[in-house]
Amino acid sequence: MRFACLATVACLLVPTAVRGQEKAVAFVGAEVLPIAAPPIPAGTVVVAGGKIVAIGPSASTPVPAGAERVECAGRVIMPGLIDTHSHVGGGWGGDASGPIQPDVRILDSINVRDTGFRKAAAGGLTTLNIMPGSGHLLSGQTVYVKLRKATTIDDVLIRDDAGRPLGGMKMANGTNSQKDPPFPGTRSKSAALVRQKFLKAQDYRRKVADAQGDPAKLPDRDLEMEGLVDVLDGRVIVHHHAHRADDLLTVLRLRDEFGFKVVLHHASEAWKVADALAQAGAACSVIVVDAPGGKIEAMDMSLATGAVLEKAGVPCAFHTDDPVTDSRLFLRTAALGVRAGMSRGKALEALTLAGARMLGLEGRIGTLQPGKDADLVVLSGDPLSVRTKVLQTWVEGRKVFDRDDPEDRLFAVGGYGASRDQRAHACCTDNRLAEGR
Repeated sequence: MRFACLATVACLLVPTAVRGQEKAVAFVGAEVLPIAAPPIPAGTVVVAGGKIVAIGPSASTPVPAGAERVECAGRVIMPGLIDTHSHVGGGWGGDASGPIQPDVRILDSINVRDTGFRKAAAGGLTTLNIMPGSGHLLSGQTVYVKLRKATTIDDVLIRDDAGRPLGGMKMANGTNSQKDPPFPGTRSKSAALVRQKFLKAQDYRRKVADAQGDPAKLPDRDLEMEGLVDVLDGRVIVHHHAHRADDLLTVLRLRDEFGFKVVLHHASEAWKVADALAQAGAACSVIVVDAPGGKIEAMDMSLATGAVLEKAGVPCAFHTDDPVTDSRLFLRTAALGVRAGMSRGKALEALTLAGARMLGLEGRIGTLQPGKDADLVVLSGDPLSVRTKVLQTWVEGRKVFDRDDPEDRLFAVGGYGASRDQRAHACCTDNRLAEGR
């Protein structure tokens, strides 16, 4: 019955959505995993104008006249993968001048020609939350990007209805931010510094409100305070690095005190306090690694974290923390979660819809549904099989990765040239620019 309804929606939507478009694209015959609905064993997905306009069984879902057909028999189609925590692009956030820097924007230092973007597309990723690092209590503003083909940062930004780039605010606690002054030396001092800065932001917000738009009464503009007011007012989500169970609960105390929205990132010991996280309504973006090592506060990381959080009712997404985990191996993260007891449905959701919700983008991405962005990945087989390959990645109805393309394949499998972000050019040895390539 659900499929019949989807096909009916398709009949209603296709003529309207395709109008004015040169050509729709129809993916035909695949096993379709919508995420928010049951799998369709032999399905069709129609996209036009950058949106999904139809989805349903191939036998009952019409393909618009003149549409490009992509035959997908034996393939699997699922929504484009969403990485809630990535560092591709080589960007840096705050510097050594202080532990709290909410005025810093990571988009001002991202290189969109970085090979990390190509590798992420080769892994089936379509949306990233690119973050500053975790060496500060607050290292700056994150940015949400689509993996469109790009020559400038503006080509990848996700914007709101007013045209403003969307992103969150990166915060951290634990050992990363404990350094010599002016950085904190203890966990207690870390929390105290954050409280003090948010109190200052509350005072700044009050002064702006009291001025009622009168320039003579407004305080001088303060970019740090403006960044924190966005957090206090709920316009920006805090993405908070924390590993130990006590650090996770400290974040939630600060959230309750100042009323901001927060997603807990890494959450290595979330399994120890899953019931408390569930009671607090906390969402966790979890990294899954099968080779423990690195910092001591992550020594109790467990592959079972996703399963424990699922059982407790805690929203859980996965992330790469690329380059900690290679974006090309993101599907494997869900497979490891299932091996440790997570359900198949929640593991696939953790790669897609759960991450969309944590970025506040669930109305646009995360599932295959009419009206959502045409972000999808074509797989050679089951997404949880180690043998499965990403064959194609599409963003907003445009193909951004094709394993059959030799250049794209290079970024999928590696080898010479796959990690060269910059080249040295000599007049007699490299004529590709002159040839227009």
